[in-house]
Amino acid sequence: MSDRTCKAPDPDTRTPSHRLPPGACDAHCHVFGPASVFPYAPDRAYTPPDAPYEALVKLHGILGVERAVIVHASCHGSDMRVTLDGIARSGGRMRGVAVVDPGVTDTELAALDAGGIRGVRFNFVKHLGGMPDMMCFERVLAQVEPLGWHVVLHLDAEDVVELAPRIARIRIPFVIDHMGRVQAKKGLEQAPFRQLLELMRNPLAWVKICGAERVSSEGAPFRDAVPFARALVAAAPDRVLWGTDWPHPNIAGDMPNDGDLVDLLAEAVPEEALRRQVLVDNPTRLYWAR
Repeated sequence: MSDRTCKAPDPDTRTPSHRLPPGACDAHCHVFGPASVFPYAPDRAYTPPDAPYEALVKLHGILGVERAVIVHASCHGSDMRVTLDGIARSGGRMRGVAVVDPGVTDTELAALDAGGIRGVRFNFVKHLGGMPDMMCFERVLAQVEPLGWHVVLHLDAEDVVELAPRIARIRIPFVIDHMGRVQAKKGLEQAPFRQLLELMRNPLAWVKICGAERVSSEGAPFRDAVPFARALVAAAPDRVLWGTDWPHPNIAGDMPNDGDLVDLLAEAVPEEALRRQVLVDNPTRLYWAR
């Protein structure tokens, strides 16, 4: 276990200036603990503060979010109980993305599917352990294909270039987290971002325009991440998702205020119809098609 403890999210969520459309979805958020009910994995790379389901629901009430996708986090390992509990309590308003063991069975995957899971996530980022076993990766993707799931790829920026040929061979929809974690200070012409835009030409490719605080080189209010989000929306408006990334684990710099992140989205996607597509139509297709 790592002794790295994450900072808590900003507890004073501001009410956004921009109203979200009905059915808006936070397509990337987490539920952590409480540890007394849902223990953290002994071999976790970080320890988050408890951020339970009730706190997530309160946050969404302030923001005007009506639906959500709980992305299971590595600090809970492959114990999916915390995510499945949140989905079950949501009354159909939430779906989830799983983390699974290398030897996961088809029966176990079917049970996750019945519990509202619609995708599987693999971490490639170095601070979370780096490259997964690629034989396992390929095997799990083959297992989830008949379920109609997608795969979420959490990459470091340099991975976007290095893994592009392998990513291009994926046969199911794939979602790139946090704009590929590119660094804003390196500009729109940096190789990882050019490669990400090239990947978005693939009709199976999706991307999340969240994590501005991870992309920004200037700190709050993270406006230097806006041009990257705009370019991705222009490249594939029907395959872009947005999320808060609450409660923002492993943030070294400024902790974002989630109300400000909603307003930053409005700055990145100023057209109301396009914002509705990103917040409502796109997540509906990926997560609520059945």
